[in-house]
Amino acid sequence: MSDIALIETARDFNRFYTNFLGLLNKAYLDSPYTLTDARILFEIGSHAGVSATALARDLHLDPAYLSRILKRFRAERLIETSPDPADLRSQIIIVTDRGREEFEELGRRANAQIAARFDTLATGEPQAVVLAMNTIRALLDPAAKPAPAIIRAHRAGDIGWIVESQSRFYTEEYGWDLRFEALAAEVAGKFLANFDPENEYCWIAERRAVNVGSVLITNGGDGIAKLRLLYVDKSARGLGLGKLLVDECIRFAKQKGYRQLSLWTNDMLEAARGIYIKAGFRLVSEERHKKFGPEANGQTWVLDL
Repeated sequence: MSDIALIETARDFNRFYTNFLGLLNKAYLDSPYTLTDARILFEIGSHAGVSATALARDLHLDPAYLSRILKRFRAERLIETSPDPADLRSQIIIVTDRGREEFEELGRRANAQIAARFDTLATGEPQAVVLAMNTIRALLDPAAKPAPAIIRAHRAGDIGWIVESQSRFYTEEYGWDLRFEALAAEVAGKFLANFDPENEYCWIAERRAVNVGSVLITNGGDGIAKLRLLYVDKSARGLGLGKLLVDECIRFAKQKGYRQLSLWTNDMLEAARGIYIKAGFRLVSEERHKKFGPEANGQTWVLDL
């Protein structure tokens, strides 16, 4: 796609999204406020006190234009102002009780608007939309910082995501065939069908409500725990999530009294192998195979607990 075509596509998306959110409507979210009014009230309500100077700077507003809006907000008893001790030409602004009610109501309406749109989408599509939004912001916002990840237990739908995400990744990155998806589905299916919460666990790494990593611990018998299906999405590489997930497996296995933690991997997965080596795993066997199409070198690693 040419540069002009890229620009036109971006502009077309901007037109679509402003219409999608109703940003051109004079009454934003069926309220008595314009979009600019609502954004200013949001910024004031989100702070214990904010200066007019900071508002004008952060929202890229003309100070005189902002001053007129603040004057109207004062008349409507939405805000209170006092002199800014750091800049006598400016003011410190806080919302009144009435202003907070309006601020919170706008938030509820905005949430309901997005929720109604998401309800029309298929399972997994809202997460795909949010992931695309995160990508746009990460690439275009100089101030954007990587969102923190949370580690949580699996819930309905997560095991299916594990199979899908890993199958796509290994097919695209290494040319593995559908036999890997069959293996992942078999491991995941057995985990769900025979889940023993006392001795087994699944961790999901999540950022901004989007799954970005996973790992399973299963009971291999004879005091051996098996680490299965470790995965970190490309969007979350470099955040240390792989190490964090492996550390959780080790902690859990020790807590449950396993004597050894075992895993099977392939030597081309260098990042994962590096994590295993640093955690103290040792290589006990390896073999060439074509289980998933291209020839690879499978390896078994163990950690004595």
